[in-house]
Amino acid sequence: MSTWKENLSQARVDAVERDRLPGWYATQGRRRLIASAVALSLALLWVDVPVSWAGAPSDGADLSDFALLALSMVIYFPAVTLLNIATRGVVNLAERHLDERQLAERLRTVAIAHRGTTGILVALFVTAIALGATQGRDYSMPGDAFFSLALALALTHFVIPLVVSGWRLPDPPGDDD
Repeated sequence: MSTWKENLSQARVDAVERDRLPGWYATQGRRRLIASAVALSLALLWVDVPVSWAGAPSDGADLSDFALLALSMVIYFPAVTLLNIATRGVVNLAERHLDERQLAERLRTVAIAHRGTTGILVALFVTAIALGATQGRDYSMPGDAFFSLALALALTHFVIPLVVSGWRLPDPPGDDD
């Protein structure tokens, strides 16, 4: 008898092994387009941070927050799903479901993504220090902007390895005649 965790794990494996809409991610150019769409959705979340900070607290800021978040998610969910299928779950599946080549690709992808997110964190740290130094002791961040920042940072952290993997994935070798 299998547990619910094993069933869930097998369902994830089955989901990424099914070719849904293969024409959408069949070539490297199309996978890079999908990876760019994910990056665009993340960029919209990052744009939402200063927008919500500048407009807080007002109804206009709440409306713009919601509009940017909704637009981002409309792009994010289908694109991330397609990238997971295109990469065959290299980033998200448990190690026991991956072969040696996929494990090596996962390590390279995570290393590249780690360097990128480290750069983002350094930029956030420098920005926070600079704002704190110029604003004085009364410096504070509106709650809406903090939520937007936390969401943007979390989703960026979770999905950057997938974007890197989708961007780097080469086309399969051609058929030999």
